[in-house]
Amino acid sequence: MRSANLDQYRIEVARRVAERNPSGLLRGTPQAMLRSLVVVAFTVDRGGRLVNASVYRSNGDSEAEALALASLRRSAPLPAPPSRLLDGNGQLEMMEGWLFNDDGHFQLQSTASAQAQSID
Repeated sequence: MRSANLDQYRIEVARRVAERNPSGLLRGTPQAMLRSLVVVAFTVDRGGRLVNASVYRSNGDSEAEALALASLRRSAPLPAPPSRLLDGNGQLEMMEGWLFNDDGHFQLQSTASAQAQSID
């Protein structure tokens, strides 16, 4: 059950990031060969405050990494996580992927549209 709750919370976080970063949001289908996939590890406290955030994995695209981290920080505070997901310190550690097209627009992996199947 924890997994289903975490998946739902990820979707809530992705929606918050999208609403707080409308100019960076990719609308429509991500291209077949993404410019970058940036995985961000972050910690949220019981009130939704961002405790820390760092790039967990990337292809080395420093601009995309900076955009991912900045978009997450602009979105704080995040929705408060369900109490059953919190650790003994009252925090939740999680990861999310930012999918970047060549133009720098992004979608979050939890709510992303299916990628294009061919390179045009």
